[in-house]
Amino acid sequence: MMAMAMAKSTPFAFTPLHLRSRIQQQQHHHNANFPQFKYLAPSPHNPFFLLNVSPSSQFRPFFAFPRQRPNFAIKALDSDAANQESVHVGKNESYQQWDSLTAKFSAAANFPFLLLQMPQIILNARNLLSGNKLALSAVPWLGMLTSLLGNLSLLSYFAKKREKEAMVVQTLGVVSTYVVLVQLALAETMPLPYFLATSVVVISGLVLNFLNYFGILNAGIWRFWEDFITIGGLSVLPQIMWSTFVPYVPNSILPGATSFVIAVLAVTLARTGKLSEKGVKFVGGISGWTATLLFMWMPVSQMWTNYLNPENMKGLSAFSMLLAMLGNGLMLPRALLIRDFMWFTGSVWATLFYGYGNIACLYYLNIISKEFFLSATVGLISFIGTAFWRDSVVHGYSSPSASLRDLVFGS
Repeated sequence: MMAMAMAKSTPFAFTPLHLRSRIQQQQHHHNANFPQFKYLAPSPHNPFFLLNVSPSSQFRPFFAFPRQRPNFAIKALDSDAANQESVHVGKNESYQQWDSLTAKFSAAANFPFLLLQMPQIILNARNLLSGNKLALSAVPWLGMLTSLLGNLSLLSYFAKKREKEAMVVQTLGVVSTYVVLVQLALAETMPLPYFLATSVVVISGLVLNFLNYFGILNAGIWRFWEDFITIGGLSVLPQIMWSTFVPYVPNSILPGATSFVIAVLAVTLARTGKLSEKGVKFVGGISGWTATLLFMWMPVSQMWTNYLNPENMKGLSAFSMLLAMLGNGLMLPRALLIRDFMWFTGSVWATLFYGYGNIACLYYLNIISKEFFLSATVGLISFIGTAFWRDSVVHGYSSPSASLRDLVFGS
């Protein structure tokens, strides 16, 4: 009973003896001068959450809890807009400058991509004006349609992430590809029903994406559009991959038809609540990944063609491949900064295997000069190296490999 009474009368009954005496001295001098705890916010110089007492008290214990590292990883499959904002670490001046510069790099990618498509558009216009419609049959409308679907899917992905500069790049891709399809329809090399259906999809896609970007689109309509591009992308990708190796494999629509059934089933299960939360996120990220894989397959198809017909490499423009390398390479720093693994993967693949890979093939076949090849090599390595180094600096890492680790595995 005496112990209980002592515990009730002494607030710090279980405080160590040497601290208890100091508290009792403080209470003896002034009972009102009781220690007041306060929260000290963490800062770049203070990486702990501190629980301290007011300076007026001589008793100043503190309890330090190490702050958890912020989760910089942005999961590509988790495409919810609320989770896809750009990462701002500490919002220091160095980070903000690099954030602004990488956004400008992404915007600058429009110029190489526009120059890449313009020669084809101009050539098609000349052939149409001269009445040479047969020349446009050399442009495969099915391949252009696949590229268009990829651009639309990525436009939806970046619109949901509020990545304005990347949206502009994809919009430019949609518009420029659609212009080529208009020319092919005028030349009657693309069937009219396919062109009309494509036109409806393009116009609807552009309108819906920009309405969603500005937050004035009904959520149900957006979900329907997401389901549409998910099913479309997942159906087209396996069929394109299969068709690349015809006639070494049988000419069949079975891959596309099978994927279509799987895609419809997956979307239906996700929308009816039959999947777990992770399953729903996985289905939600399919459209972005299928679009990325479509673009990643382009260099594979090109290199397969180069392997089968090396002589055809003479008709490949080194300048066009340089533009492809520049356009995709300019988006690498931004994808790395916001920890978007999907975007980074697609950009790296296209930069190395489509742009630089074809330049290497051209050099190997003595079609371009050694100086051209070495300039492209040094420029590419320097740019990527600088991007990783700068990213590690603004995140406070000692090594660029830490940025890569965060990108792949999260933090």
